[in-house]
Amino acid sequence: MKTGFTRNSLAARLVLSAVIVAMVLLLLAGGLLFYLFKVTVERNFDARLEAVMNGLLANLEVDENGRPYMRGQLADPRFQLPVSGWYWRVVPVDGDGEGLSSQSLLDIELKIPRNVRMHRDENGVAHFYMRGPEGVRLRALQQEYTLFGNRNRYSILVAGNFDELRAEMSAFTRALVLILLLLGFALVLALFVQVRYGLRPLGMLHDELAEIREGKRERLDGGYPAEIEPVAQELNLLIRANREVVERARTQVGNLAHALKTPLSVLTNEARTGKGGLAEKVLQQAQIMRDQVDIYLDRARRAAHATGFGSVTEVKEVVEAIVRTLKRIHRDSGMEVEIDCAEDVRFRGEKQDLEEMVGNLLDNAFKYARKRIRVNCRVERKKRHQRQWVVLSVEDDGPGLPEEDHEKALRRGQRLDETKPGSGLGLSIVHETASMYHGEVMLGRSDLGGLKAVLRLPAAFSNPRKRLRQG
Repeated sequence: MKTGFTRNSLAARLVLSAVIVAMVLLLLAGGLLFYLFKVTVERNFDARLEAVMNGLLANLEVDENGRPYMRGQLADPRFQLPVSGWYWRVVPVDGDGEGLSSQSLLDIELKIPRNVRMHRDENGVAHFYMRGPEGVRLRALQQEYTLFGNRNRYSILVAGNFDELRAEMSAFTRALVLILLLLGFALVLALFVQVRYGLRPLGMLHDELAEIREGKRERLDGGYPAEIEPVAQELNLLIRANREVVERARTQVGNLAHALKTPLSVLTNEARTGKGGLAEKVLQQAQIMRDQVDIYLDRARRAAHATGFGSVTEVKEVVEAIVRTLKRIHRDSGMEVEIDCAEDVRFRGEKQDLEEMVGNLLDNAFKYARKRIRVNCRVERKKRHQRQWVVLSVEDDGPGLPEEDHEKALRRGQRLDETKPGSGLGLSIVHETASMYHGEVMLGRSDLGGLKAVLRLPAAFSNPRKRLRQG
């Protein structure tokens, strides 16, 4: 089975919901990984700044005048390069006294903005971002200390150029996005494969049901997954029950026919031997009862056939056979009959019912046509139910039928033309039989000038897999 990913298909719903969930989870995972990477980078950077701060404290002393000075230089040469992005600064907390700063600051004063967001760890060290000279983004650490030999508290600030890591973070971000995109594509592909594989038993179930409907098998063979096997068993029971109901209906129809016709024949024979108004009345009413019995028994027979499984009829074969018969009957009319019907058009129903419907339509056409009749049959799909239908039209070049009489012509016993032989049951039988197959018959105007009768009946599928691909 080729799973149809249509807008309202189960496969599309499963794939779409799974894709949405997968994409949301991938986005969350990507955001979490980027956050963890950023936190790790910040921690490593802070560890380097803490090492600088420890080295600064190890080299920082106070002279006899209470002024701080550096006993030696830091090992990192970037603190000596002018405006390198790496700075340190030592100033009194109370602002009373001189401060000290790295050579990289030159005469630039490095101040902590008032609205800066700080995070202090358990040791009291503040971690934050700030803007340095030339707009460089700095990662800074700040802590207050009391230097040895001095009672004043000093604020020690160490800052490094965090923009130097931007290229590294950008490279990581690009790699992360690429990996997540590849993973997302692989997940979507896996979902398609999973859904197609998971729904394959449903396709098998559909194919076997289509073959049962077309008469190619009698029951579902089984071998389905545990979730579908109970459904298949219930369907087998339903199919068997349907056959039993149809068979009982046919038997009851036959029994009823014998049970009623025999008493009616007795009454008719007795009435024929008698004389007078009573005998004539009995004959008249018995004939009406016989006609009604025939009508309703015929309707019950057609209904039983229409609701059964397995009957398939070739349309072209039936049409051509009826046309041949009617041409022999109307051999003196010289009627030209044009038949346009493909070989693979098949009706899902009893051959006898199709012969009765098509025969009535063609019989009317032969009665009223002047010289030309056109028969066309094709298969079309009803979009709403994704179902195929046989559409058979019979047109003639006769006088046609007024539009206001179309509905009346489909009623039982309505004869609109008393000049032609018949009982007025033909079109009504077509209408009733088509309705039993959930079809319809429509009357209209033909471009030949006469009546156009369009018969719509359920089609049988020669290839159930093809139907699924189309649906």
